[in-house]
Amino acid sequence: MSLIEQAAKRLEMLRQAGAQVPADAVEILRQASAPAVREPGLPGNSNASEGVQIPEARISPLQAPSEPSSTGFMQSKRVELDLYALAARSVITPDAPRSQIAEEYRVIKRPLISNAMGKGAAPIVDGNLIMVTSALPREGKSFTAVNLAMSIAAELDNTVMLVDADVARPSVLNVLGLPPSPGLLDLLTKEGTKIADVLLRTNVEKLTILPSGSPHQRATELLASDAMARLVREMADRYPDRIIIFDSPPLLLTTESRVLATHMGQIVMVVQAESTSQAEVKRALAAIEACPVKMMVLNQARNVSQGGYGYGYGYGYGYGHAA
Repeated sequence: MSLIEQAAKRLEMLRQAGAQVPADAVEILRQASAPAVREPGLPGNSNASEGVQIPEARISPLQAPSEPSSTGFMQSKRVELDLYALAARSVITPDAPRSQIAEEYRVIKRPLISNAMGKGAAPIVDGNLIMVTSALPREGKSFTAVNLAMSIAAELDNTVMLVDADVARPSVLNVLGLPPSPGLLDLLTKEGTKIADVLLRTNVEKLTILPSGSPHQRATELLASDAMARLVREMADRYPDRIIIFDSPPLLLTTESRVLATHMGQIVMVVQAESTSQAEVKRALAAIEACPVKMMVLNQARNVSQGGYGYGYGYGYGYGHAA
């Protein structure tokens, strides 16, 4: 036993016998008697006879997992939209200069927002749930859904979620230039999956995207399920300032779009000018007659002043059975 260790033991015995000994005296002596920790490559460590002591190294614990956000929810994945590429494809972007298509969507969105926020001519149940559809494929419904979402995202008082509910032929991510991603179908089929797990935040501040999700052989049936009804209700009630836009399958090709329409407060039906017949339009309107508010958008209407087809939009608006 070294002299220091003997002194420490003696001090401890005196303290136990009632003698007044500084509280830290014993600890100081114990630390002094601890073997020196030496690190190679530092001055004084190559020669033990120099007596240079290096303080004992502290091993930092592994970094703790990051805590959830202050709201208690995990952050959704963030994606970057190429706004320049989108603008080149006639998609509305937040910082784009004033354009004819941007002005036309301002006209289209205004009554939809009023109804969604309870400021319309009459109260609309689930007015913040808006389905964009068409009678047939390739009439421009996905293009319209994306531009409508972009236009609403420019509002000061509202946020918007764009849902790709055309699960058989999803195209929202393709229009936006994004790769496939988990989404709606994963919420309906994978137990434990939450909206935050699959929702995509974008560099457009007030726009989030819910993709169609992983392909599923019974994708269209899932839209008609009770799980879908519960999910729609959850999304509708979570945030009072959020408007949710669903890009739906065409009305005349599937029955699932008609079931989805029963959950909606408003429906925008896109009709391609000089392509869709009047009979097809009437059949499609009959399939959604239960929805209280229906708007019709005429896509690619002839712009006489330009002598050709452009992105001109006509629109109709009404309550109940009015078309």
